[in-house]
Amino acid sequence: MVLKLMRVREGAVLPKQATAGSAGYDLCACIDAPQTVPPGERAVFPSGLAAEIPAGTAGFIFTRSGLGIKKGIHVTNGVGVVDSDYRGEIRVGLHNLSAEPYTVQPGERIAQMIIMPYFAPEIVEVASLSETDRGAGGFGSTGK
Repeated sequence: MVLKLMRVREGAVLPKQATAGSAGYDLCACIDAPQTVPPGERAVFPSGLAAEIPAGTAGFIFTRSGLGIKKGIHVTNGVGVVDSDYRGEIRVGLHNLSAEPYTVQPGERIAQMIIMPYFAPEIVEVASLSETDRGAGGFGSTGK
């Protein structure tokens, strides 16, 4: 599989895997100067990259574990999705859930993107669903 990337801003850094076994490719902030995200606030950062993601897959953007656990910095919408037919610049929304301001540096690794296949089933409206042992039980209904 090939992931085609195009730099759309000067200074854009091509994503890399941190180790040979890393599932994610680190996305870097393509900014000219440090940018601070105050506590409880959100900001969107350009990656400087556009992608041609293979058909049948999507790019899923996740929080980097170190930023999330150590600094309280998370991808704003939980998981970002880059569709295979999107050709614009990949941007990353970050939310500072900590009590301290966080400053993103130019070129800093701010998120990770994993390319994964997805299913697009045909939607069929029905009058009823098949029965299961669980039924409609949710939110702890199966025990601790």
